[in-house]
Amino acid sequence: MISPLRAVRTAVCWMTVLPVGTGTDPDELPDRAVGGAVMAALPVVGVVVGAAAAAFAFGLSLTDLPTALIGVLVVVLTAALTRGMHLDGLADTADGLGCYGPPERVAEVMRSGTVGPFGVATLVLTLGVQAAASSGLVDESRWYELAFAIALGRLGALVGTRRSISPAHPSGFGALVAGTQRASIPVWCLIAAVATVPIALRDNGFDVAAVAQALVVVLAVVVFAWIFTRHCARRMGGLNGDVLGATIELGVALALVGLLI
Repeated sequence: MISPLRAVRTAVCWMTVLPVGTGTDPDELPDRAVGGAVMAALPVVGVVVGAAAAAFAFGLSLTDLPTALIGVLVVVLTAALTRGMHLDGLADTADGLGCYGPPERVAEVMRSGTVGPFGVATLVLTLGVQAAASSGLVDESRWYELAFAIALGRLGALVGTRRSISPAHPSGFGALVAGTQRASIPVWCLIAAVATVPIALRDNGFDVAAVAQALVVVLAVVVFAWIFTRHCARRMGGLNGDVLGATIELGVALALVGLLI
């Protein structure tokens, strides 16, 4: 049994550039128990990255920089904090889904090491949406919602590792985490629902409509992640780490836009 503290520490170590260490023997290879614990703690990583992005945006808002540029810099920060691994997964997944052929052909395209036209277009569009939506929240000083949206994207990756989806390959990150989550998904969905309450705290009182909108956003991210990872698993013969990265980036974009509607 892996302790929650070790799970969070390992998740932060794996998913960010923060020098926290794993607290384990460096010669010890991770197994599915560790992978499952890391995924169960992944939303905590989202909270850390989201809080850092919101604090960064708030600091920049005190300068004379235009909000559009602040939105771009927020996206740059989140990419830097996560080593750009989710963006790499997004590009590879787009190229894989854009090709024709059986799962073996999809895997070959995704492992090619180059970014094709589908990957480039998806990256540009997704990052553009994230930057524009982030600047919209910054312009309205909605710091909590900015952090919330970034954290919520990680919930989508957690949904992607539900028990009904198996790994695409016997090795790699997907083999460590695919099919490991069950109880953690409803627990984190409930936490995400509760976390919408502060969004309703406005100067003129408690805005029920804002909570309702945020709850719809949570549901939209969960449903999108469920459908998207299911489709990817069908096309690729299972789940891999690239799909989880793509789910995170697309989930963040969806959450940001949803909060602005």
